[in-house]
Amino acid sequence: MPTLSTFYIGGKWIDPATSATFEVVNPATEEIHGTVAAGSAADIDRAVAAARTAFPHWSVSSVGDRLTLLRAVAEEYDRRRGDLAAALTAEMGAPAALAGGFQVDLGAGHLTTALGILENFPFEEQRGATLVVKEPIGVCGLITPWNWPLNQIAVKVFPALATGCTVVLKPSEQTPFSAHIFAEILDAAGVPAGVFNLVQGDGPGAGAPLAAHPDVDLISFTGSTRAGIEIARAAAPSVKRVTQELGGKSPNIVLDDAGLSANVAGAVATIMNNSGQTCSALSRMLVPRSRMDEAVEAARTAAAALTVGDPTGEVALGPVVSRAQFDKIQSLIQRGIDEGATLVTGGTGRPDGLERGWFVKPTVFANVTNDMTIAREEIFGPVLAILAYEDIDHAVELANDTEYGLAGNVAGADLELARSVARRIRAGWVSINDAFDFQCPFGGYRKSGNGREWGEFGFHDYLETKGILGYLPEAAQG
Repeated sequence: MPTLSTFYIGGKWIDPATSATFEVVNPATEEIHGTVAAGSAADIDRAVAAARTAFPHWSVSSVGDRLTLLRAVAEEYDRRRGDLAAALTAEMGAPAALAGGFQVDLGAGHLTTALGILENFPFEEQRGATLVVKEPIGVCGLITPWNWPLNQIAVKVFPALATGCTVVLKPSEQTPFSAHIFAEILDAAGVPAGVFNLVQGDGPGAGAPLAAHPDVDLISFTGSTRAGIEIARAAAPSVKRVTQELGGKSPNIVLDDAGLSANVAGAVATIMNNSGQTCSALSRMLVPRSRMDEAVEAARTAAAALTVGDPTGEVALGPVVSRAQFDKIQSLIQRGIDEGATLVTGGTGRPDGLERGWFVKPTVFANVTNDMTIAREEIFGPVLAILAYEDIDHAVELANDTEYGLAGNVAGADLELARSVARRIRAGWVSINDAFDFQCPFGGYRKSGNGREWGEFGFHDYLETKGILGYLPEAAQG
């Protein structure tokens, strides 16, 4: 059973300020997987002080020095892929193929993307007699979730380091082992002391002190909207920058064409991926009312083909992350039944043959209306709600009838129509036929957050913009 008893602060693995610990439960077995030291405000103070001490030197480091570090990180990351994947399967229940594939690949992809952007990023721009300079914002507190741990760590840490910031990372207490390995990777790659720091712990014990800390210049948070509101409140007195990627209830508009059944089936597999634990999951599927029966059969068949079970084996879905998450999903599935939605497949309880572990049946509801709880609340599980639309205007109206605005998709063969519909969806990340791009800005409207991550756009939140007036080009000074 792994025991993580130290934090990475100031370039060293050091003992925490208190003896408090927390246990990590394997969600597939309900057994304790390991014990981790629980960080406190005193640990956050030490980590922030280390980051503050390192900032003056790292903030003026050359692009070449930062590239050298990140390339070394890439080598170490590749070397530790197997360790990272195993940790993800044990701590969050990601199936082995997903953990060793897309989960680990996302972290590597963001690192490769950051390297490519850093090579040519315009940190200075001459505008007439004024020099516009992009400078690192300072010490960054990064608070990351458990559902795609490496993706969310990588999409914050690598742009922060690339722009010259220093970092204090507080990962989710439910996925501490992959974060610990990530810190080992940076240490082995030669990250300068204090440039990257790791403190484990929960939200009240470590996250809240980090958000409120007066020597932190930016808080980047990914998690629930409820927690994001508290983060913003804690950060407000010091007027630090706060960027947030929060919840979603994203629409998938399936156009009325010959590919409808195939598009429905593909969407079912996509939303069920990672056991539905994805903030941008397209959990509201909108189909033409005249073809609801066809969509239901396609969804039923696709969901029935998904295997659920031991994540160390060859299955499509593992468990959800915790008992609390399992109970929440079960409650919302029951609400869907009680409120009159048509249960196509799945439902409450564990799948047949699984007596323990937080496994959820892949569940599809049809004839859902947008006022039902399962159409309004983020379920964060393998649950799809299918709604009917009358025409394109109605589909767009339904898609935008939500307090969220993180993502969306338009599925169909008519590219011109798909483009026009995508423009009308009020969300930060809207794909056409499930397109994917590491360079695309990712972030939300309304209660889905603020700021943007991914690609070049992920650099901007970590930079301050300075204008130096009268900074004439050399040719003009002669």
